[in-house]
Amino acid sequence: MIEFANGVSAKLNIKEQQVKAVLELLNEGATIPFIARYRKDRTGALDEVQIQQIQDEAKFQKEFSERKAFIEKTITEQGKMTEALQGKLNAATTLSELEDIYLPYKPKRKTKAQTARENGLEALALMILEQGSINPANEAAAFITENVKTADDALQGARDIIAEMVNEDATVRAKMRKLFEDTATVQSKVLSDKEAEGIKYKDYYDFSEPVSKIPSHRILAVMRGFMEGVLRMSISPVEEDALAIIEKTYIKAHNDTTEQLKKAIKDAYRRLLQPSLESEFRMALKTKGDEEAINVFAENLRQLLLSSPLGGKRILAIDPGYRTGCKIVCLDDKGTLQKTDLIYIHEPGRLISAEHTIRALVQQYNTQSFAIGDGTAGRETEQFIKKLNLGLPIFLVNEDGASVYSASETAREEFPDYDVTVRGAVSIGRRLMDPLAELVKIDPKSIGVGQYQHDVNQIRLKERLDQTVVSCVNLVGVNLNTASKHLLSYVSGIGPSIAENIVNYRNEIGGFTSRKQLLKVPRLGSKAYEQCAGFLRIKDGENPLDASAVHPEVYEVVATMAKDMGIDVKALIGNEEKVKQLDTKKYITETTGEHTIKDILNELKKPGLDPRSEAQAFEFASIYSIEDVVVGMTVPGVVTNITRFGAFVDIGVKQDGLVHVSEISHTYITDPNEVLKLNDKVTVKVTEVDLARKRIALSIKQTMEAPQRQQRPQQQKRQEPQKDMSDMNMNDALSLLKKKFGK
Repeated sequence: MIEFANGVSAKLNIKEQQVKAVLELLNEGATIPFIARYRKDRTGALDEVQIQQIQDEAKFQKEFSERKAFIEKTITEQGKMTEALQGKLNAATTLSELEDIYLPYKPKRKTKAQTARENGLEALALMILEQGSINPANEAAAFITENVKTADDALQGARDIIAEMVNEDATVRAKMRKLFEDTATVQSKVLSDKEAEGIKYKDYYDFSEPVSKIPSHRILAVMRGFMEGVLRMSISPVEEDALAIIEKTYIKAHNDTTEQLKKAIKDAYRRLLQPSLESEFRMALKTKGDEEAINVFAENLRQLLLSSPLGGKRILAIDPGYRTGCKIVCLDDKGTLQKTDLIYIHEPGRLISAEHTIRALVQQYNTQSFAIGDGTAGRETEQFIKKLNLGLPIFLVNEDGASVYSASETAREEFPDYDVTVRGAVSIGRRLMDPLAELVKIDPKSIGVGQYQHDVNQIRLKERLDQTVVSCVNLVGVNLNTASKHLLSYVSGIGPSIAENIVNYRNEIGGFTSRKQLLKVPRLGSKAYEQCAGFLRIKDGENPLDASAVHPEVYEVVATMAKDMGIDVKALIGNEEKVKQLDTKKYITETTGEHTIKDILNELKKPGLDPRSEAQAFEFASIYSIEDVVVGMTVPGVVTNITRFGAFVDIGVKQDGLVHVSEISHTYITDPNEVLKLNDKVTVKVTEVDLARKRIALSIKQTMEAPQRQQRPQQQKRQEPQKDMSDMNMNDALSLLKKKFGK
């Protein structure tokens, strides 16, 4: 795709040489993480986002070029290609322009216009289009035949031909497209017998919003209601405006032909143009909505995958339950299952036994932390563990997707002798240790951080989410001797089959001691080694650089640096004082540029540094169900999902509350991501509780002092309002709860 470098450069405003370098590397089989990390000198330090944009734009331009060539070939084979037509094709810059030009020559099912032409009515249509001083009815009489019974039939056929000509006029279509862009509205109405069934779409029962302003989440909601047969949907501008534009284009005189032209134009718009453009805009809005929803999902997934890990600690993980009990697993610091058990904490007669079991397991396996699933009975289980006063940190772990993992082939392969409850508990514990390593085993759509994920283009969604997972895995790096094959499969240059070969070879040799040993793995050749080596870490290996992000291809450069400092490589690693003394320019060569040298030095200062911070325990308020939530209370919470219209926050009850985008900050923001990230710890104020629909509305900005505004001179001081429910703090709210529930 290098031949498209110039066009890609112009479109993305990136230097052509940089674009060429990226496309060359992609053609050579390099992956985006590898290019972004280890080929900065060739690309001018383009990041992953820019490299992905280059790849996507080059793909689009290739598809555009192929479509244009097909259209040229088709029209030429029909013997209808002219210089003017070729000029229009050459000037087209979008697929819609190409398709508009191609429309009159596109093979189609038999139309009314084609039938009229076969009946010899094209000459009559052209007479009307010329708008001369004729009487259309009189002229039409001459076209009466066996197939055309009357003059009115002849005029109808002529109008059918004119309508098709108007519809296939690229200039008219361009004007109509602009009118749709500027003034069309998306409208929806509930079907007469669907009011009760489609109550969740109540906001869209009588809805209208301009195409140019409707946000993606609303277009996707309307379309879901439309697809489910609850809503009727339309997209169109004011018809009179559309007809006026077309008439201005075609009507050049005002005589007896004008009425026929106006009828043909109205027919062209209603029967052909409007439905065609409505379909086009519905698809465009759907694509835009899909892309927006996919972007939100991908960003949330990135933040979730890069969540803070607790690291290698001994964990006692609990998958809570009421009737079926709480499944317990003990994991060592590598996540290996040591012991399983089952306790019942919701039956008074079994509490003492449950307490004894927990204390014994903590002592026997030297537990360092608790991981408790945050689903059903999660808060109650947390409360039970707290009362034991064991002095260990307690983490509530998001268990979205854990049940999907438990029943998966992956889980059965890992734990063939255990049931789904044990597998789920193990997953909860491992998520706390390293969210990234565990979550890669689950289909991202099951993790619970998306919006409309089942409505969007599934191929594009999978492609984007896979890109996100690959990016995160390679950003963090992977321990070659402990990583699962699922985690390894996302490393640059490694797929599922090679990942499995790596694990099998690792088991054979008892663990890797050198990155070079990767070359002995079946089917892992030199190209795959080049791509993956820098992202794989070996702790306590033969070469200390194998534990860092320094690529083996520049080990000699580091050896030279160490020699110049009069020490060995091991002593140079992590020695910031010595690293700072190195003269960067001295090591720059034709093959190792300035960007590479800077990366080497940064890595030597803090080798193998995990970009993620360590997990910190979080404590919810003493509320456990939506019935405990009272308007006005201020409570701590954790951001669990971010959409364009707001953020969902877990406050410790089963239903996450919504902080609308307008309630996030005192300053105006259009996207919650401007100020919030997944897993952020926030303080929120309850503004509304809807028990019937199990909805909680929250505010972040109402817990923060508004920026001071300068008072106007002579302004009287306002009287302080009396304290009411909206000013309630946590203690006040709890006092009210005690009165309300008698506890």
